[in-house]
Amino acid sequence: MQTTAPRISRQMQENELKSYALLIWRWLWLIILCAVVAAITAFVGSRLATPIYQASATLLINEAPSPSTASYTDILTSERLASTYSQMMTQRPILVQVAEELGLSPDIFETDVTAIQVSSVRDTQLVRVNVEGVDPALVMTVANTLPLIFIDKMQEIQTARYASSKQSLQEQLTLLTGQITETKNQIDAMGPPQSSADNVTRSRLEEALTQYQSSYTGLLQNYETLRLTEAQSVDSISVVEPAILPENPIRPRTLNNTLLAMIAGAMLALGVVFLIEYLDDRVRSPDELSELLGAPWLGVIAAMPDVDDKVFDSRRLITQQQPRHPISESFRTLRTNLQFSSLDTSLHSLIFTSANPGEGKSTLAANLAVVMAQMGRRVVLVDADLRRPVQHKIFELRRSPGLTDALLNDEWE
Repeated sequence: MQTTAPRISRQMQENELKSYALLIWRWLWLIILCAVVAAITAFVGSRLATPIYQASATLLINEAPSPSTASYTDILTSERLASTYSQMMTQRPILVQVAEELGLSPDIFETDVTAIQVSSVRDTQLVRVNVEGVDPALVMTVANTLPLIFIDKMQEIQTARYASSKQSLQEQLTLLTGQITETKNQIDAMGPPQSSADNVTRSRLEEALTQYQSSYTGLLQNYETLRLTEAQSVDSISVVEPAILPENPIRPRTLNNTLLAMIAGAMLALGVVFLIEYLDDRVRSPDELSELLGAPWLGVIAAMPDVDDKVFDSRRLITQQQPRHPISESFRTLRTNLQFSSLDTSLHSLIFTSANPGEGKSTLAANLAVVMAQMGRRVVLVDADLRRPVQHKIFELRRSPGLTDALLNDEWE
């Protein structure tokens, strides 16, 4: 028991694989046709498509140094800063400035330049700028100009935070410079003191000059400190790899598109084939019929050659006219199987029927009757098709009297 189950399971798997292989083989022409049509369509479409070129530039972003020790938060901040700059670089105002710098209309970013992608390189401070378009020289120029415009814009934004403080200090330094100059001129104009009053005035002026100079020194120190703070708090953005002129287009990829379309076409055809087979409820083989009905099949009769489906005559009696023909042998095999299928009970009558007309039941019954008679059996062949009887045509006999006459005529009892 333990060794039989796996053997049956393997046999069932082999039968399923064989059925799938036969199914694919039967529909191989459709699979190949769909694959070839899809490949040709993709190839022609790729050849007719406008080529797209790509130029790339790489930027290095150095975040302003933190006064404290670097931590994991600073690393996350740097990555977010690179991501933020990536988003800001493709904003409309930056693109307009790029177009003005190149002396072109901003509409080029909707026609000639098909795409601009700015992305940060993972776990680095690098930002890559990819520009795609139909003109290789234009995409290279845009890829090199866009970072420069963005660098100037960011420096302008970052330095604007200290502009008001620097301007205020500069105004105070200018005022003190004027006061120092004026006080020095007053001291020089007095000359040597002539009286005690002159000494008092000179002392007052010198004391004021000292205060002015001390205030100037303090303001100048604050100004330099502010400049140093500004320099340390401004992020540094530099181009580490400028874009070069692209030689080959990145799209369309004719070979890749053709191969992918061929695979997609074959897979689509394969799916259609499985769908057709799933929806097809026709019986295609004796084994399938035996599996559906739960009964063994007794024989298979091939289609007769050179026989018109609409003409019924003696040429259909192939067992009588060509007894050595393979089809005649098939009828004898059917006769033998019928005999062995009824060993327990005697076989006296057979009924032939079919689901649709024209499926060969009359021809089958006539030839089986012939081979039964050839082995010495007494055979009565009754044509029970009251609408379109054809047995009299096959055996070339008179149509009447027939089955209806026998049923209605009392003298035949």
